[in-house]
Amino acid sequence: MADTPAVPPAPVAPPAPAAPPAAVAPPAPINQVPFEPVVSAHFNKPNSHTLAYYQGHGGYDVARKFVGTPQAEIIQTVKDSGLRGRGGAGFPTGLKWSFLAKGTGKPTYLAVNGDESEPGTFKDRYILEFDPHQLIEGVIVSSYAIDCHHAFIYLRGEFILGYERLLGALNEAKANGFVGKDIFGKGYDLNITIVRGAGAYICGEETGMLSSIEGGRGYPKVKPPFPAVSGVFGCPTIVNNVETICSVVHILKNGIAWFRQWGTEKSPGFKLFCLSGDVNKPGLMEVPMATPLSKVINHYGGGVKGQRIKAVIPGGSSAPLIKGDKVDEVTMDYECLAANKTMLGSGAITVLNETRDMVSAIYNLMKFYHHESCGQCTPCREGTGWLEKLMHRFHHGHGHKSDIALIGEITRNMQGKTICVLADAAAMPMNSYLGMFPEEFEAKCQD
Repeated sequence: MADTPAVPPAPVAPPAPAAPPAAVAPPAPINQVPFEPVVSAHFNKPNSHTLAYYQGHGGYDVARKFVGTPQAEIIQTVKDSGLRGRGGAGFPTGLKWSFLAKGTGKPTYLAVNGDESEPGTFKDRYILEFDPHQLIEGVIVSSYAIDCHHAFIYLRGEFILGYERLLGALNEAKANGFVGKDIFGKGYDLNITIVRGAGAYICGEETGMLSSIEGGRGYPKVKPPFPAVSGVFGCPTIVNNVETICSVVHILKNGIAWFRQWGTEKSPGFKLFCLSGDVNKPGLMEVPMATPLSKVINHYGGGVKGQRIKAVIPGGSSAPLIKGDKVDEVTMDYECLAANKTMLGSGAITVLNETRDMVSAIYNLMKFYHHESCGQCTPCREGTGWLEKLMHRFHHGHGHKSDIALIGEITRNMQGKTICVLADAAAMPMNSYLGMFPEEFEAKCQD
């Protein structure tokens, strides 16, 4: 205890009050900034696929404004926005554009990947069916930015309505001078060709898609050289996903700061997510990046259908699982999912409840990947076949404990040893299901 002074101190005049600080709004926490759908704003609206509707809501104003401006400035804007590819790999879009080989004397191409074949993914199909002019406008400004005069849009062959509406929109755009010669009277020419696939999952891989556009089998190509150096027909090519190209329109329209007000530093903006599986309200939603996974499931998806969440596939069938007890800790952004040893992928979220047999679930996936392997690389062709056979054995209760070690050996010989990542896409979930639920595999061993 401090000593008590014998004589009270002389009174001291109180200090003059300090001037109040200037009012500064505290920074909004991540994802607390109000958000309304952007890419999906006009989905399900009557006639939203028509030119009249699109122009009535400001359609083609961005293309009209930016065609004819310095191309390097457009690329820098996209680069500074931090937009990452929405097709699965998440590579920074503007950075990819800046890698284009220059001075080659060859034409530059844009190839838009609409071969949406990842199980659980249906976001690009919605764009094609409900807002195809948004995609065409994105193709125009993106093609102009990279000095491309012929762009390709590659569609999954099963997208019948999407193809019909995109073709109709392209014809409307051509008839109004938005595609073709001297666009907007600014001396820029652009042709757009729609290419339909034939049902091969492998053509969703960027170089497999390029092989298909060239008229060959959808075999992925060895990299390097990367498409930005030698892509379709051996020319510099940028490959972007449908959703990515649509996002470019809104970034140019509203600016970098607007886009970056949502998400995180490395995962800015917003994204379309596809929710399916054991939820009460499956469907498509557009939310800011870094939205909690629990909010996606409970708020947008109406909660789990069943007693509890057993596991969640966060980014399409090739993404490793998140166990149910970890859902509350996960946000939907690249960094958090990588920290949880999985990936955002295509944004396809599949919820599995307590009734799901994980052996049967992974058996179903292994059948898919074996069927969809193009067969070009031995580790993939043989590895996916062996995994399907082994999972068939476990599924029917005839597994052996020695098979568990064999699965590990097979997946090690698959990962990182093929031209494309289909082998990895099969091996990663296989290891994840086995590693998280070993008791279910052991229960189906007969020895």
